[in-house]
Amino acid sequence: MKILVTGGAGFIGSHVVNAYIEAGHEVVVIDNLSSGSKDRIHPKAKFYFMDIRSASLPQVFTLEKPDVVNHHAAQKSVPKSVEDPRLDADYNVTGLLNLLECCRHHDVKKFIFISSGGALAGDAPMIPTDESVNPVMISPYAIHKYVGEKYLHFYRVTYNLRYTVLRYANVYGPNQIADGECGVIPIFMNNILADQPSTLFAYADEPRGTTRDYVYVKDVAEANVLALTAADDEILNIGSGDGIHTADVYHLIARIAGSNAPLHRAPERVGDVRRSVLDCTRAKQVLGWQPRTSLETGIQTTLDWLRSRQA
Repeated sequence: MKILVTGGAGFIGSHVVNAYIEAGHEVVVIDNLSSGSKDRIHPKAKFYFMDIRSASLPQVFTLEKPDVVNHHAAQKSVPKSVEDPRLDADYNVTGLLNLLECCRHHDVKKFIFISSGGALAGDAPMIPTDESVNPVMISPYAIHKYVGEKYLHFYRVTYNLRYTVLRYANVYGPNQIADGECGVIPIFMNNILADQPSTLFAYADEPRGTTRDYVYVKDVAEANVLALTAADDEILNIGSGDGIHTADVYHLIARIAGSNAPLHRAPERVGDVRRSVLDCTRAKQVLGWQPRTSLETGIQTTLDWLRSRQA
């Protein structure tokens, strides 16, 4: 089938594109390269340099006639969403609606939407948290991702557009670039390999930092392949089911790298969820998916990739 992937030049999106092509599918990528890199795009994928909010987006659908849309493009930073909620809404709501309107007018069969398990399931009364728990939303990013899920239901009921929502935990792995706001693992790795100090943002009563669920990017890409033909109209958590404090992640990376670089503590950031761990039982039941890569193995593989890149 032909699949249009938004954000296909990004960290996760590029792995999804690779997995689709390896599975024998035809892939079209749309990306404005604001955080992605053209070098990441698989040579067999067709690329359009375009923003998802563009008025020219329908022309791509007319030319390519995709069967499925996989939507990874997003404003991904929680702190930035707190700073500028309107910008976050512009990308994560208006951009989504532009895509959905293209889908309904061009006979797209299915829409795979990337949501946030961490932002929506954080600080829930039940840890690990399954998909049935009402979201606790303390950032515009979380609010707009939840709004996106509701729009998908509307387009399914009104226009018969099938969908699968994948609520990611904290994804990490090769090709992830530290950008100062997202991706604590590559930030820590860069600092450790450079023998520079790192900063731990932590609540006063939780000195080891927030608790997160980390899932390896190639496991995530596999979930996107399975979602092409399964789990219609489902909302599914995609994570490890295991929580770990941020400080413990740092010390694991340092141990594997053989480093004694220091870790300094700073106050929490506005919008930071204290605890976020996902129950992924439903994904195993309806998608046939479960994570295969342990955190230690994934960090070792990612460190090897980063060292080779720096070399």
